[in-house]
Amino acid sequence: MSTTFVVAGGCFWCLDAAYRQLQGVTEVLSCYTGGTTAHPTYEQVCTGATGHAEAVAVTFDEEQIPAGVILDAFFTMHDPTQLNRQGNDVGTQYRSAMFPADAAQTAQFEAARARAAEWWPGELVTTIEPLGEVTPAEDAHQDFFAKNPTQGYCLAVAVPKVNKVRAAFTQYLR
Repeated sequence: MSTTFVVAGGCFWCLDAAYRQLQGVTEVLSCYTGGTTAHPTYEQVCTGATGHAEAVAVTFDEEQIPAGVILDAFFTMHDPTQLNRQGNDVGTQYRSAMFPADAAQTAQFEAARARAAEWWPGELVTTIEPLGEVTPAEDAHQDFFAKNPTQGYCLAVAVPKVNKVRAAFTQYLR
């Protein structure tokens, strides 16, 4: 059974790269959601004025990887205790947020957030927000890490996040 979760935790390049390491993940779409501007562009989202977050829509096969693993990986690949930022990426567009499509996903997201609160020191700031319009990011942002593996940001920020997921979820690696 195919399921899609939409989550945001800093720059979508990092989330995209980390999720693509996991078996059962069939698609990762870098996108914008959670804001008020219709069909925003990357440049608009970067201003922080649209209300949108850089997010990913992760589609996966629950027969190959449990939904809980997808969500636990989310809480592993970013720091959910940083409000409106991840490292040097600052602004509401980099917030830690989950966007459920229905009540069942809301319950799954709440359970995952509660599990993560047990292993993260400090208070989690991850919000659970209604899933509104999802606008795909521009083509240049799709699978960015694979296209730009030696880019400075990828080496400094994405690689450590990918490595954290690889170390924590070895049984689910491709």
